[in-house]
Amino acid sequence: MKIKDYIKQDAGFQYVIDNMEFMSSAGRRKALNTEFSSDADWLREEWRRLDKAVGATLEYKYKKPYIDLRHCLMQLHDLQGTLASLASHTTLNEVELFEIKNLALLCRTSRGAIVGLGLAEELPLPETTAVFDLLDPDHTGIANFYIYDSYDVRLAPLRRELAALQNAGGDPIRISELLTQQNEIQGEVCVRLSDQLSEWADTLITAMEQMAYTDFLLAKADLSIRWSLACPTLGEHTVYKGLVNPRLKERNEKMNLRYQPVDIELHKGVCIITGANMAGKTVLLKSVGTAQVMAQCGMFVPAGKATVTLVDDVVTSIGDDQDEMNGLSSYASEIIKISNILQRCRKEKLLVLIDEPARTTNPVEGKALVQAIAAILEHEASVTLITTHYSGLGVQCRRLRVKGFVEGMADVPITPQNINLFIDYSLDEDENDNVPQEALRIADILGCDREMTALARENINKL
Repeated sequence: MKIKDYIKQDAGFQYVIDNMEFMSSAGRRKALNTEFSSDADWLREEWRRLDKAVGATLEYKYKKPYIDLRHCLMQLHDLQGTLASLASHTTLNEVELFEIKNLALLCRTSRGAIVGLGLAEELPLPETTAVFDLLDPDHTGIANFYIYDSYDVRLAPLRRELAALQNAGGDPIRISELLTQQNEIQGEVCVRLSDQLSEWADTLITAMEQMAYTDFLLAKADLSIRWSLACPTLGEHTVYKGLVNPRLKERNEKMNLRYQPVDIELHKGVCIITGANMAGKTVLLKSVGTAQVMAQCGMFVPAGKATVTLVDDVVTSIGDDQDEMNGLSSYASEIIKISNILQRCRKEKLLVLIDEPARTTNPVEGKALVQAIAAILEHEASVTLITTHYSGLGVQCRRLRVKGFVEGMADVPITPQNINLFIDYSLDEDENDNVPQEALRIADILGCDREMTALARENINKL
């Protein structure tokens, strides 16, 4: 799968891409077509290039080489169609020849800027001076293109006569004849130039793609600096120190709300996460998924420190998957998705993120389904996180619990508006097979009907 596929199913990852500052449509296209990779060598090399680009950005952001390179990228047009025509020996028109000349000039200028940034090894661009010179026979040194007189000895005298007649209001029949002759000669020039340039088609395609990649790399570097992203390493287990959800973190900062990064370690098999309502379990799943996709698309990740183990794909069952158009209920849509995940896990190593499975069916069957799902996935090579409110699952797997409410965390009275100040989102290893019971406490804090919560407590005592 590619980045463009993941942004359709992961709103958090789409937020990441939307916050990248591309200079060109070609750079964004290059990003969207980047593959989710399980190639360890490619990822290490991509992270190395990105690390070098981050260093160059920090050192040169306000200096000439960096500014020159960004200026070149801002002028870059995506010439896939024009270059495909050139490669197939189609005759280019004057506009397309101008596009080729501009690309050759931008590539040549960018090469110099890249050398100045110390990124020549990371961002190799082909030599395009010969292409530019072919389209600049009068040595103007600018990107503008024109069928110059020097391309054909017949053009200069013809154009002089034509200009004199037009200025003097001469014979319109003769003017028409000269215009026809000029167009025919210019057409012949376009044929010759296109034929000569076709030998450079592969070089120009490489130049186009490398400049698009340069835009993508600089956008990744800029985002890494703005968001303080960490360069991941590869390991047997996935470990995040200070993992954050970029979208939620930015929202909280704008609202002057506290945001707490989370430490988490993931192993092969199943990890069940429990905790109170409002304790951030769903956000944690989404954060882990987004970070994995970022890492395996060659990006840095939103954490203070990160080690990742590679997977073949990230699959999720999070939120309300009701599909009214297909006549499926929330439960039906969810259970089909989970069934497909189980089948894939028997053949692939996946990162599986399942949020409160079977929560919309009756508790007895729901609990039995969660037990079955966890028992199956515990013996597969995939890494699975399951959040649940079901107690007593009896499945032999790792368990983590969100600490939840701590009344002494802030020196102000608890209100619905500031309740997040009193939630500790950190995770503890949990040997207990029972989930925390804080629903009624939360209801009290939120000022809910006292008779309702009192009767609920009586009912609990009768169970």
